Amino acid sequence: MLFNSFQFLLFFPIVTVLYFLLPHKLRWFHLLVASCVFYMAFIPVYILILLLTIIIDYIAGIMIENVEGNKRKAFLVMSIVANVGVLAFFKYYNFFASNIDELFHLVHTQVNIPLLKIILPIGLSFHTFQAMSYAIEVYRGHQKAERHFGIYSLYVMFYPQLVAGPIERPQNLLHQFREHHKLEYDNVAIGLRLMLWGMIKKVVIADRLYIITDPVFNHPREYSGITLAIGAVFFAFQIFCDFSGYSDIAIGAARVMGFKLMTNFNKPYHARSISEFWKRWHISLSTWFKDYLYISLGGNRVTIPRMYFNLFFVFLVSGFWHGANWTFIIWGMLHGFYSIFAMLTKGSRKKLSEQTGISKIYWFNNMLDVFITFVLVTFAWIFFRANNIHDAFFIVKKLGAIPHEIALVVKTHKIAFLNLPGLLNTLLPCLGLVVFLELAHIIQVKYNLPDTFSKRPALFRWTLYYSALAALIYLGVYEKHQFIYFQF
Repeated sequence: MLFNSFQFLLFFPIVTVLYFLLPHKLRWFHLLVASCVFYMAFIPVYILILLLTIIIDYIAGIMIENVEGNKRKAFLVMSIVANVGVLAFFKYYNFFASNIDELFHLVHTQVNIPLLKIILPIGLSFHTFQAMSYAIEVYRGHQKAERHFGIYSLYVMFYPQLVAGPIERPQNLLHQFREHHKLEYDNVAIGLRLMLWGMIKKVVIADRLYIITDPVFNHPREYSGITLAIGAVFFAFQIFCDFSGYSDIAIGAARVMGFKLMTNFNKPYHARSISEFWKRWHISLSTWFKDYLYISLGGNRVTIPRMYFNLFFVFLVSGFWHGANWTFIIWGMLHGFYSIFAMLTKGSRKKLSEQTGISKIYWFNNMLDVFITFVLVTFAWIFFRANNIHDAFFIVKKLGAIPHEIALVVKTHKIAFLNLPGLLNTLLPCLGLVVFLELAHIIQVKYNLPDTFSKRPALFRWTLYYSALAALIYLGVYEKHQFIYFQF
C-alpha cells in the first residue's frame, strides 16, 4: 500500500481511530493485523516469507539469551544467515546468475544459469536489517530477548516504517508497544504536520521533478550535456524529497498514535563534507552500517590502511544493499573514494584555505564546502539513477561537453540544440519548487518549527495548513508514482 494512494487515505484514519478506541491490551494485536493488511496489499503470499524470518529471529533471540559460549554465536549466525539468505535469493540471485554467465562467456563457455521471474518483496532490505539489529543487540547484551511473539512480530512489521524505514533499533521501539499511549493534541498536531509536509515533498516536489528526470535518464542520448546536468541536479532533489517524504509520513503516522521513531534525514544538502552528508542522509542506515559493520571490522581502532579498507568496504556493501546492479556498486564505491580522499587531503586543503585567505571568510568558505559536497553527491547520483552502466558513463562523458555547449549558446544565442522544448513548461516550476524547499530548510535551521507553530495565533497556523492542503491538491502529481525505495 502506497502512502500516496486513496487506500492509505482510508486506511490511516480507520487504523488510528480504532487504536485509541480499543483497550490497551488489544492494541498490539490491532496494529499487527493492520500491518499485515498493509503489507499484503502488495503481494499477499509474500507475508509467509516475512513470517518465516520472524519465527527464526524470535527463536534465535531467546536461544542467544539462554545459552552461553559458542552456542550464542551459533544462534546469531543462524539468524543472520536466514535473513541474508532470503535477501540474497530475492534481490541478488539474478544479478549473480547473469554476471556468472557473462564471465563464462568471456572465456567462450556457455553456462546458461536459469534466471528467476520473481518480484522483490516490498521493504525487504529494511525489515531484514531491522531484524538483524534485534539479534545483534541481544547477542551484545544491549537488549533483552522479546518473549512475546506478537510484540516481536510487530517490531518487524510496524506498518509506518515497514517498507522504507526508518530502520529502528529494538531499544527504541520494542518498549513503546507496551506503553499506554493516550490521544494527545501535541502528538496529533506534530504527526499530521509531518505527514502533510512529507506528502508535499513527495507528491508536489518529487513527482513533479520526475517529469524531467524520467525522460532525461531513460533516454540520455537524446539530450545535451547541459540538459543531462539539469536532470542530475533535479534527481538529487527528487530522491531526497521522495525518500525523506516517505520518512516524514512514516514518522508522522506513528507520532499521531504516540510512537516516536528516529529522525532519518537532517537537511543533507547543507552538509559541508561527504562524512557530514552521511550523518544527515538516511541516518538509520548509515548508523546501522557504522555500528554493525564498520565497528565490527575494527573501525578506526586499526592501522591507517586497514581503516581506509574498512571505510571503503562499508560503502561498497552499502551500494550493493541499495540494488543488484553495478550502477549501485559504483555509487557506493564513489562515496568510499570521496571519504578516503577527504581524509588523505585534509591537511593540504586546510593549508590551501589558509594561504588563499578563504578560511577567514566564513560564509564564503561554508558555501564553497556545501557547493563542492553537493556537486560530488550529485555526480554519484548519476550512477544511482542511470538504468545501466553504459548510460551512466555516457552521461558522464556528455557532461564533459558542457563548456563547449555554453560557448555555443553564447555565440549563437540559440538553445534549440539543448532539446529542452518539451521540458521548458516544467523547468521553471521545478526550479521554483527546489528554491521553496531550500528556503523551508533555511527557516528550519533558524527556528524550532514545532515551538514556533504552537506559539503562533490559530489564524496564522490554519492559514498555513489550508495553503499547504491547497498546494497538495492543485500542484500535486497524482499518477501513483511509487516511492523510489518502495522495493529496496
